[in-house]
Amino acid sequence: MSNQSGNKSAKKLRVDKILSHLGIATRSESKKLVKQGRVIVDGNPIKDSGLQVDPEASTIEVDGQSVRYREFVYLLLNKPQGVVSATEDKWDRTVVDLLDAEYVAFEPFPVGRLDKDTEGLLLLTNDGQLAHELLSPRKHVPKTYEAKVLGAVDETDGEAFKAGVTLDDGYETMPAELEIVRHFEEEGEAHTDIRLTIMEGKFHQVKRMFEAVGKKVVFLKRISMGPLQLDPALSLGEYRELTSEELDALRNR
Repeated sequence: MSNQSGNKSAKKLRVDKILSHLGIATRSESKKLVKQGRVIVDGNPIKDSGLQVDPEASTIEVDGQSVRYREFVYLLLNKPQGVVSATEDKWDRTVVDLLDAEYVAFEPFPVGRLDKDTEGLLLLTNDGQLAHELLSPRKHVPKTYEAKVLGAVDETDGEAFKAGVTLDDGYETMPAELEIVRHFEEEGEAHTDIRLTIMEGKFHQVKRMFEAVGKKVVFLKRISMGPLQLDPALSLGEYRELTSEELDALRNR
């Protein structure tokens, strides 16, 4: 089995703890499964749910299905509008609500946040160290967005963003790269499709940056975060695990 959390072999763990960690069975349910001969380790039925095994080296099966153990999970989600970037919320659906039970068992959380009405790339994981690395202000991880803006965005705005603009709370942004994709009219008003790369993740930052130059964002989508790109094969609300190449690129950026 491959270990997505690193090259070190995992410590030995109790079988019931492994099954519980993966959301397959509780400790008490594991005992019943073992008693019924439904848990196989390295080809042999086990008699004790407390048996210690190396989950990276041993083959574990439950009811004939192979159990793939890993400590961490890394999910690339194409977040839809109307869903909040949180693990729980009293009023709205969260990004965790979009996940299957097998992934919810890992207790993943969103790395950073996208506004409720913003869609696109969102990483979910239970790897706190990687999340900290990606969110640390000192790391300056670039994030690229596509936006539809009410107003005619021009080169003057690009120069302002390159120099850094002052937001409504007095914060001055780091230099950002603005690309004007196209100008068009909609319902008699000028609009612009743009692509913007920022090095921070302040609250409503992209929207507030355009407000600082007298424009309004009416649609926003994140397409990349560091080396991680939104997968065009993912429809809104769909997700998949990161490939080993994507995970390596995140760790070694």
